[in-house]
Formats: sequence, C-alpha cells, structure tokens
Amino acid sequence: MMKDMQKMQNRLMQAQSDLRNRDFEAEAGGGMVHLTLDGDGKLKALKIDPKAVDPEDVEALEDLIVAAFQNAFAQRESATQELMGGLAGGLKIPGL
Repeated sequence: MMKDMQKMQNRLMQAQSDLRNRDFEAEAGGGMVHLTLDGDGKLKALKIDPKAVDPEDVEALEDLIVAAFQNAFAQRESATQELMGGLAGGLKIPGL
C-alpha cells in the first residue's frame, strides 16, 4: 500500500509541475485586451490595444481586463481538474 501511495504522490507532483509550466492566454473585446497567466495563476503579460483606451470610458477597459482574466483563470482551473482530478481519486486536495 505504501508503494501505491508513493506512486500516487509522484504522479501528483508531476502533474503539479506540468501545470506550473503551462501558460494560459485569453482575450476580451475581440482581442482589444490580451493577457497571459502562468500555471500558478499569476499574471505574466497584459497587452491592451490603444483603441481600447478611452479616457471617457475607463470602466469599459476595466471590464475587458477582468473578463480576460476570468477566462484565463477558468482555463487554468479546467486544466487543473483535468490533470489532478483523476489522480486524487475524487479527494479535495487544498491548492489543486
């Protein structure tokens, strides 16, 4: 049983490493805002098309940034579930 637990732990560690090494890209507003999150969910890059910058409507730009972030984060969550879900045997493991 200990060998099985060690194998499972090794698979989980490998899956975590694979996830950390991935990037998740998303855009909003038809490409007006584009961002990249790393596998830990940290923002790596943010690109804003100058056409999206309207001093009279900052709120619209803020909404585009939030939408792009939520999209990328959802991709990361989906990848996490895909990589970890089967390995954990349905257990809820904090941080995964």
